[in-house]
Amino acid sequence: MSEVLTTQHLRKEYKDTVAVKDLSITVEEGQIFGLLGPNGSGKTTTLGMLLGVIKPKKGTFSWFGNGQKDENRKNIGALLETPNFYPYLNAVDNLKIVAQIKDVTGTNEAIERVLKRVNLWERKKSKFKTFSLGMKQRLALASCMLADPDVLVLDEPTNGLDPQGIAEIRSLIMDIAKEGKTIVIASHLLDEIEKMCTHVAIMKHGELLQVGTMDEIMTQDRMLMVKAENPSKTKAIIENTDYISLLDEVDDELLIAVDEKYSNAQINQVFAENGIYLSGLRDHKKNLESTFLEIVK
Repeated sequence: MSEVLTTQHLRKEYKDTVAVKDLSITVEEGQIFGLLGPNGSGKTTTLGMLLGVIKPKKGTFSWFGNGQKDENRKNIGALLETPNFYPYLNAVDNLKIVAQIKDVTGTNEAIERVLKRVNLWERKKSKFKTFSLGMKQRLALASCMLADPDVLVLDEPTNGLDPQGIAEIRSLIMDIAKEGKTIVIASHLLDEIEKMCTHVAIMKHGELLQVGTMDEIMTQDRMLMVKAENPSKTKAIIENTDYISLLDEVDDELLIAVDEKYSNAQINQVFAENGIYLSGLRDHKKNLESTFLEIVK
């Protein structure tokens, strides 16, 4: 695969705050590449730099092996914030304005193509203000695809949507990727990243913690749920055992990560030798949320 995007030691500071710290990643053609992290982790700042909206303090990036030239953005469709359309204009007229700004040729054909692609052709004459939030997001995606770019850059595309709206946008993004498009998507919704992305970069406080394929990211220590009558002493044992780490508290159980080479019986024995007899010990099926907790802690 050819490289679509590379960053080298990308950094952005705001006074005393480092928003992005020495970020180096590579995105290849055809990937759905997720930037994952909690709010304030630097995801949106990163996308802003990559799209020329924010100036980096240090470091470089390159699109399509062509450096940071403005012409690169002609081949990138971007959704950075809440969809911004004229409320009293219909879908077609809003997209005509976008087409004029982007200098799209064959405007009418392009508008029909993208509206059908996002399942809004039947609502083409409806005013934007009558659209649901999910429909507004789909129109925003149509706007991104109007010039038929090879890359889509999406910042929190499912933010604020109900479950049906999230499922619609997720399905649409995955279908677009199947057409050969490369997608860079930032989100704090771990479940959605897990369902959509082929590759992921995990960020916290502007720092890149881990990057790789979804399979590589998910290959962390085993997860167990343990339960005991004395949670505080149980936590103390965990903190003093090198190959066990506490990830989360779920009701009256503790989610822990353990080194693969230690069996459940051995883990149980560690607690027993320290005076804690577990009333519950069970394997926990790993997902991106538990893996993410393991990585950031």
